[in-house]
Amino acid sequence: TMRIVLNTNSKVTVLKSDLHAVIDQGFVDIHGKPFQKKFRNPDELENDIELKCLNDLIALLDTSTDIRIFLNCMSSNLQAFVIQPSKNKEEFKKLAANFQLRWNFLLTGVSKAMTLCRTVSFG
Repeated sequence: TMRIVLNTNSKVTVLKSDLHAVIDQGFVDIHGKPFQKKFRNPDELENDIELKCLNDLIALLDTSTDIRIFLNCMSSNLQAFVIQPSKNKEEFKKLAANFQLRWNFLLTGVSKAMTLCRTVSFG
């Protein structure tokens, strides 16, 4: 499904516009406060790896429409933030579970914001 969207320039343009709109207007609620990309402290962003991953993926919408590039980006971030910092199997499980929980929470917030704002790209 994502490949079809990424292969249609008009859909990518609308998706970028909708994502920037819900984020810049503070409609995405993260950790009990609105997430606004332009007002976030860069140091804070580095501590929230799921937000860094989302920002990386959104930035790629400006330069690429190849699904493999998006998957490589996500893979690189997982390598850097989950796999490499793990010292053993138990720590890996803990970091992976924590990332998955927070990533799903973030994507749910984005989906909710896009639904409530009735963005064109959500459907």
